[in-house]
Amino acid sequence: ARWSAFVVLLVVYAIRVYLVQGFFIVTYGLGIYLLNLLIGFLSPAVDPDMDGPGLPTSDKEEFRPFDRKLPEFKFWLGAFRAVLSAFTMTFFSCFDLPVFWPILFAYFLILVFLTLKDRIRHMIKHRYIPISVGKQTYGELTKVKAPGGDKDAK
Repeated sequence: ARWSAFVVLLVVYAIRVYLVQGFFIVTYGLGIYLLNLLIGFLSPAVDPDMDGPGLPTSDKEEFRPFDRKLPEFKFWLGAFRAVLSAFTMTFFSCFDLPVFWPILFAYFLILVFLTLKDRIRHMIKHRYIPISVGKQTYGELTKVKAPGGDKDAK
């Protein structure tokens, strides 16, 4: 529900910026801040390049769950507050600085591409995936069989 509220607020902000046709520098700052939060969310708390081996490098090592530099709730809270602040700024004309928005947009896309390329290289190098999809199951190994519950064995 909280991510839905964030997406709704982000869409309302985008509509407001589109209708007003301004506040591009505020939107650029918001994008940079959200990118910074995303990088913190995708990064491990202990960086193997700087702090030594924090992630397992082989199957024989003990499994340690992925510990994020920025937890999911703090990521959501920071992003929500940032969009709310940017939305509030759109009501004050002093924040509507005249800029040529296509250059800001192009620079932002280049920044996103280069930053995420570096982060993906880091993930591949240290073999970790910061996003888990669903709960891991072990099939027949974890099913409990009740004694006498097998009626087909007669």
